[in-house]
Amino acid sequence: MLNTMIFSIFGLVMLGLLIFFLVLIARALLKYIYTKDIREERSTVKKSLGEAIKAHRARCKMSQEFVAEAVGVSRQAVSKWELGTSEPSTSNLLALAKLFGISAEELLREVQ
Repeated sequence: MLNTMIFSIFGLVMLGLLIFFLVLIARALLKYIYTKDIREERSTVKKSLGEAIKAHRARCKMSQEFVAEAVGVSRQAVSKWELGTSEPSTSNLLALAKLFGISAEELLREVQ
């Protein structure tokens, strides 16, 4: 009798957890479906300056440390530029463009 009651309670708890997880999955899928327009818009929006710097650095197969030494700043400064928490000064922007073999105008043209 006691074993039957314990198995019944365990079964109800497991059923409740299953329903809970199914509801969570359904909500996540609905949120994903309804944000399709936002995701498409983000993919068509131009890059930030940090993303452009990172893309050119990767294209040239340069490390952040190499770029930092070439421009005359710290590696943390390059990291902050790429993350978008700060932006390079005009002189550093010109040095970056020269290092990447492009004009500063071309680098800025990629930016939103």
